Amino acid sequence: MKAQSIFEGVFCLHADIHTADLFEGIWPIPKGVSLNAYAVKGEKAALIDLVRDWTGAPKQLEECLASVNLSFSNFDYLILNHLEPDHTGWLREFREKNPNAEIIATQKGINLVKSFYKIETGLRAVKDGDTLDLGGGKVLSFIEAPNVHWPETMLTWDASSGTLFTCDAFGSFGALGERVFDDEFNDDEHAFFEEESLRYYADIISSFSAFVEKAIRKTESLPVRVVAPSHGIVWRRDPGKIIGRYLKYASWAGGPAEKNIAVIWGSMYGNTEAGVRAVVRGIEREGVPYTMRKIPDENISWVLMDAYRSSALVLAMPTYEYAMFPPMSYVLDIFRRKHIYGKKVLRIGSWGWVGGAKKDYEAAIANLKWESLESCEWPGFPTEADLKALEERGAELARLVKNG
Repeated sequence: MKAQSIFEGVFCLHADIHTADLFEGIWPIPKGVSLNAYAVKGEKAALIDLVRDWTGAPKQLEECLASVNLSFSNFDYLILNHLEPDHTGWLREFREKNPNAEIIATQKGINLVKSFYKIETGLRAVKDGDTLDLGGGKVLSFIEAPNVHWPETMLTWDASSGTLFTCDAFGSFGALGERVFDDEFNDDEHAFFEEESLRYYADIISSFSAFVEKAIRKTESLPVRVVAPSHGIVWRRDPGKIIGRYLKYASWAGGPAEKNIAVIWGSMYGNTEAGVRAVVRGIEREGVPYTMRKIPDENISWVLMDAYRSSALVLAMPTYEYAMFPPMSYVLDIFRRKHIYGKKVLRIGSWGWVGGAKKDYEAAIANLKWESLESCEWPGFPTEADLKALEERGAELARLVKNG
């Protein structure tokens, strides 16, 4: 792995993570993820963000540094934009290799350095507008961006190169390989990273969309030439593309999203599945696009992504022991945690000896601000009349999406 030059004295260092581990212990990364750090060198040198010891990430960064004749011991400063352990887990080891580097973060970040890593000395808290002069024309300034997506988060700005170092903001799942810049990937690769940036946003950032918008507004006056996140592509040809993408994603929080219906369903013996097929026929009749995710077969990461970007949901589940099908209970708990608000929703499902999912379901969605169509339930396998009604209900939902 080699360092990639962004500008004279500014380098991207990255480690590719390929593992069966789950990101944050929840989200699959079948195509990996990158951990990006950055070196800025004037008369003094600053390392921006770090890694955790995850599939040899520190070694990969060490190789990147060696490719430009640097090592961890060369840095005068370590800037921590965000204290989540994927960016700081190797902090104690870094301090052992370089006991003299001053650690810089917001005050809340410094508090986390102390509580997470028991480091008490060589710390400097910074706030909005504070600067760090590295000499040789390199002056870094700091922009607080709380709750994108932890409360201590900040951005670092290098005016000399026009580079905005954004940590988790503007990030994406997906390993990078030997390329890091947006102009080095083809259209198919960009389509992959666009999907993975949406999944990353839905899974990691969506709860904090209002803060994303605030952070972007704070940086609008900067002449940004490069967006340098800590996961995913570094944007130098078209930095506005990823900024615009994140603004679009943020606008979907609690309001209209894409004119798409996310069909999320589970079935025990095929009875609810038959109802789902009827609903889908109604959706198709109206020509509205839809996606389908079967639970628990498909991971919540993709379920959440589809739900976040869709204006409407179909939630299909049988009654299970007087309550909701347990995998759907988990889905709705994640929706509550991730603030999946403002959707048009149709719930359907079969029951066996008695119903019960309706009461459980309504309690689970009480605070989600959904526009709900009347639920449709039936015992056992749906009758022809049930199937006809379900098809009409699917068409009704599709018309709401088209006209919304």
